[in-house]
Amino acid sequence: MHPFHHAQSQPDKPAYVMAGSDETVTYKQLDERSNQGAQLFRSMGLATGDVIAILMDNHPRFFEIAWAAQRAGLYYTCISTKLTPAEAEYIVKDCEAKVLIVSPALDAVAQALAPLVPGVRLFRVDGGKGPYEDFEAARAAMPTTPIADETSGSDMLYSSGTTGRPKGVKPALTGAPIDAPNALQMMAMGLFGFSGDSVYLSPAPLYHAAPLRWCMTVHKLGGTVIVMEKFDPETALALIEKHKVSCGQFVPTHFVRMLKLPEQVRAKYDVSSIASAVHAAAPCPVPVKEQMIGWWGPVIFEYYAGTEGNGFCWINSDNWLAHKGSVGQAVLGELRICDEAGEQVPTRTEGAVYFANGPAVNYHNAPDKTAESYNQHGWTTLGDVGWVDEEGYLYLTDRKSFMIISGGVNIYPQEIENLLITHPKVADAAVVGAPHEEMGEQVVAVIQPLDAGVDQAALAEELMAFARANLSHVKSPKRIDFMAELPRHPTGKLYKRLIRDAYWGKGESRIV
Repeated sequence: MHPFHHAQSQPDKPAYVMAGSDETVTYKQLDERSNQGAQLFRSMGLATGDVIAILMDNHPRFFEIAWAAQRAGLYYTCISTKLTPAEAEYIVKDCEAKVLIVSPALDAVAQALAPLVPGVRLFRVDGGKGPYEDFEAARAAMPTTPIADETSGSDMLYSSGTTGRPKGVKPALTGAPIDAPNALQMMAMGLFGFSGDSVYLSPAPLYHAAPLRWCMTVHKLGGTVIVMEKFDPETALALIEKHKVSCGQFVPTHFVRMLKLPEQVRAKYDVSSIASAVHAAAPCPVPVKEQMIGWWGPVIFEYYAGTEGNGFCWINSDNWLAHKGSVGQAVLGELRICDEAGEQVPTRTEGAVYFANGPAVNYHNAPDKTAESYNQHGWTTLGDVGWVDEEGYLYLTDRKSFMIISGGVNIYPQEIENLLITHPKVADAAVVGAPHEEMGEQVVAVIQPLDAGVDQAALAEELMAFARANLSHVKSPKRIDFMAELPRHPTGKLYKRLIRDAYWGKGESRIV
């Protein structure tokens, strides 16, 4: 299916609602505006396989532009709103965008970016400014009928760059009709129970792979998306009650923030409409997920995948309760756990997580990075470490690049972080390796306290004791520092490299 089908059968149904303003865009409006956008792109000479770049916050025009590109056979590269002008310049140039569309919230970056990308046609929603033309005015001059050569376009997104420079993931265009089903659509229906009746809450930035793809999948099915401009835990609960939200995609930090609301606040809202709460992007501490299932019921689903789309693991609440800590069994690709030589290891043996017989990985303009993601068997990895049990359930340990080696012992920070986040006085936690003259590295925990005015020295002692009571001596933090807010992406990914680099005296740091 495709939004144009729903524009014909239920033209006045909301395709999406902006949570903050209540601005509603119907399927008829989405269809007409995306047709106009496609006509505009063709009028500028953009052909199948060309690229547009979108640098926008969660703005009402975001989906209209993405669907315009999709039905024009274009790639649409959605750029993080956290970038500096130079970082955005790199992506605009690397993806070879011919058009850049920005929103007013990004004016400072957009104005600085404009002279850095000569030859790129510049547009701004909500009116032109400086070198940026008025996108809506240009679009309004176009017919609302489909272009003659519609074909499926695709997102071309850049990896979040938590460990290095972002890499563009460029899938091959299929040449399929714009309403051809895809694997995500099939999984949304078969694994997560999404349908045309779904009311889907999207609490994360739309430029990121999961929110963008899940929202557009709901549009394919004919459901309604409730878009949060910015996540707030109590607002999310209020929206679930107000719109009778049936499904949504979350990250563990969303769960943590909702769980740490006062009990009387949580109890105020009716969340019984939720039938499918999907989470991913970062490992979820076992106690956090236990509490969410206890609160919302067995409606929590988890998956493990990446922007690269090379594999997909899935688990429901019942199976998770029987395999606590697992991110599921493979439903796309086949799991392989490998040693340093790329050879498969036995069950319950830790190693690099690979997918066999899954979709190919292709990083745009980065053949070396593409090659690094493969081993000699042709299996692909996202760089994570984990193990599988006898039933094929995957348990993630951490990313290989975050491993701490202290006195020759390998320590994975995720286990320590998962413990610290359960402490009632901790809002967020990161664990990194810092240089140590004797041990090589020492374990350091960086804490975002729940109460900004807490006595940090007393809390540090309390957390040290808490860790030693629950972890082996070698894993327990040897130092605890504090930050007002950890550098965590709204999608849940922690920019641990920024924290680690501060201890190693490295000046290079980027938040994307």
